[in-house]
Amino acid sequence: MTACRPLERVGGLLQGLSWSRLQSAREAAAAHPRHLVLAALVAGLLSGPHQAGVAAAVAAGVTGLAANARTATLAVAALVAGMAWTAERTAALEDSVLARAAGTEVTLLVAALEAPRPRPAGGVTFRARVMDGAARGEVGVVRLRATPSSTGDDAAAQGAHRSAALVTGSVLKVSGRMEALAEWEQHQRFRGARAAIVAREWWPAAQRRAGAAGVLDAARDRSREGLSQGIAAPEAALLRGMVLGEDDAVAAATRADFRNSGLAHLLAVSGQNVMLLAMLAMALATVAGASLRTRLAFALVLVIAYVPLAGGGPSIQRAGIMGAAGLVAAVAGRLGDRWYALLLAAALTLATNPLAARDVGWQLSFAAVIGLLAAAAPATRVLVRLGLPRPIAEVSAVTSVATVATAPLLVLHFGELSTVSLPANLLAAPAVAPVMWLGMLAAGVAQLDPVLALPLSWCSGHLVAYIEWVAHVFAALPHSVVELSVGETLMPLAGATVVAGLLAGPARRYVRSLPGVRADRPGKAPRWFLAAGALATVVVAFLALKAGEAAPAIADDELVVSFLDVGQGDATLLQTRRAAILFDTGPPDGPVLERLREAGVERLDALVLTHAQADHEGAAPAVIEHLRPRMVLNGGHGWPTAVQRVLPAGAAPTGVRVVPAHSGQTVSLDGIALTTLWPPPVARPDVTRDPNETALVTHVRHGHFDLLLPADAESGVLRRLDLPRVEALKVSHHGSEDAGLPEVLTRLRPEVAAIEVGRGNSYGHPAPSTLAALRVVPQVARTDRDGTVRVRVRGGRMELER
Repeated sequence: MTACRPLERVGGLLQGLSWSRLQSAREAAAAHPRHLVLAALVAGLLSGPHQAGVAAAVAAGVTGLAANARTATLAVAALVAGMAWTAERTAALEDSVLARAAGTEVTLLVAALEAPRPRPAGGVTFRARVMDGAARGEVGVVRLRATPSSTGDDAAAQGAHRSAALVTGSVLKVSGRMEALAEWEQHQRFRGARAAIVAREWWPAAQRRAGAAGVLDAARDRSREGLSQGIAAPEAALLRGMVLGEDDAVAAATRADFRNSGLAHLLAVSGQNVMLLAMLAMALATVAGASLRTRLAFALVLVIAYVPLAGGGPSIQRAGIMGAAGLVAAVAGRLGDRWYALLLAAALTLATNPLAARDVGWQLSFAAVIGLLAAAAPATRVLVRLGLPRPIAEVSAVTSVATVATAPLLVLHFGELSTVSLPANLLAAPAVAPVMWLGMLAAGVAQLDPVLALPLSWCSGHLVAYIEWVAHVFAALPHSVVELSVGETLMPLAGATVVAGLLAGPARRYVRSLPGVRADRPGKAPRWFLAAGALATVVVAFLALKAGEAAPAIADDELVVSFLDVGQGDATLLQTRRAAILFDTGPPDGPVLERLREAGVERLDALVLTHAQADHEGAAPAVIEHLRPRMVLNGGHGWPTAVQRVLPAGAAPTGVRVVPAHSGQTVSLDGIALTTLWPPPVARPDVTRDPNETALVTHVRHGHFDLLLPADAESGVLRRLDLPRVEALKVSHHGSEDAGLPEVLTRLRPEVAAIEVGRGNSYGHPAPSTLAALRVVPQVARTDRDGTVRVRVRGGRMELER
């Protein structure tokens, strides 16, 4: 009987807490009925028509919280209206002329909506708006090569534009093929893009857009020029990134430093940028003696002007809305008004684009703001009571809370976390606001004459150099970035939440004992303490949804062969418990890094590039940068491709050894034996030949298991080789037509054949004749249909996982 008393006490405590929290929530809803209705609208916009269960739960919740029938009816109506609007708006966005034109040849006039970004395999990519034809006004992703075409009706004019830089607002005529957005471009779908235009030819069609858009383009040009006055090119590129959101000219190494140090958010226009602009405007208006309403109106007008000046893209529009909401929240004296401003910002962004909630940037923005509203002010008060000066306490609290609030999303989406983010942000914070203020003033003065901005840009340049130094120093520290799967993160976080719960009582008593803390409600915890606990609970629940996605475990004597789904390209991963070898990386900008994270790869022992074609080596620079393979066996050595040109320089800083590949080489790693069968060694490759004819053919052996990886080498090559009998085969060249394939299959006699091919590709892969020949193979898998396919080999048994 005595042993049950602790359990009875716990049960009673939990019951009391639940009832107390419910009563508090109902009191809050009764005091703020507008908040409840607006929250229901946001929930409807988020859930859409396909989440009936979620909607029913929300409806039940708002009905239970509403103080009266009228509020409950309005909240449910707002929920239904949000769902209906999302359904209608999503259907309108999906009904796209560009999307329906996939697979056709087009010639379009387009205007760049963002600064073009280089692609690893050469050329650039950017979002653009179509300016003519049936698709006028629609947005697509343009992929084009780096220089304009030398043929066309206006060939004489093209030479004058050949060296012209492409910037936001550039107008081009592009001719090429429409394709569905690739998997690695899906984030652009959430930003309004409906399809991809693969341009074979392009011509600068006009210097600038006409009308108001042209006026803004000219103003942006003057701002860009003004921000470059009197400072070195690297610092100018960073300054343009921080002020205008144009980080395309930032060096890859610098961008990596900012990412690894947790400062990457500074290189993109965010709600923080807009808030800093608004604070500057409010301060100037205060000096001028303006009233609060006038100051607020002046700040909002500047925000409205700044959004199109910075490019006007979806992320910048979101930043404007978030900044404006933050401004209203800051001016509002009551916490409820701040939450209402946040809900209003969410409703506006989701009503404009219901897909925005799937954008990582949207999620990070709102996570940061929610964290700041819940915990920044209380955390500041605690730090002040602990003896920190208020300015330092405010900066430390805001930085700490924003970092903690966004960390789970960073792990979820990117599989990594900067361990130095907090100290790096704390050291950089004193320079961020001055950089933004000076940079914005420089951009404004540049509208008169860019030269006049020189003093302001010069001062900003020194501050930017300091931030760059902070990023470099912290990124260079050992273990500055750790690779994490959601499963690895969930258990420690859940454990930390439990520990926090156990320490809640002592911590509450300690905080209550600090000077100046209210003690008139001894039975209740401080508001900030409850908010922190609620935030931790939400984080744990959110990560629990994804906990099952952790990489599968590998036994000691097991080999796992993963035919990775990277679109139209090859990427094959060999894994044991202690080794990882990747054959090819798939196309540039492809999802190979995401696939490797899903497989639990933190570092590669070897990267094998079979030949010099973009769908095989395209993502090699990114793989080398992120996964630092100990060796690269390079089958594309000597070929004049974009990847081969940058490969030595990209491998050198990471200490990667690059070895030219040819027949007769052997590599052994943790029981995996690789033997290269083709091509023969040559002093210099014949780059006039089809690179498929010199693709690396490799025999993989692990115990009694044999695998043949022929890359794109077809039967014309394979028939000349002494081929082993194998249990598994990667089908050559994405399953293209190959008349000699039946003979090859007779010699190999595989039990499993895998075709690495992209969904909806324009080549017709896999060919019907190839599929017919593969009927003799017991199990045939395709990445376009099955996604990533794995073959597990252990104890003499082979198992295919689709």
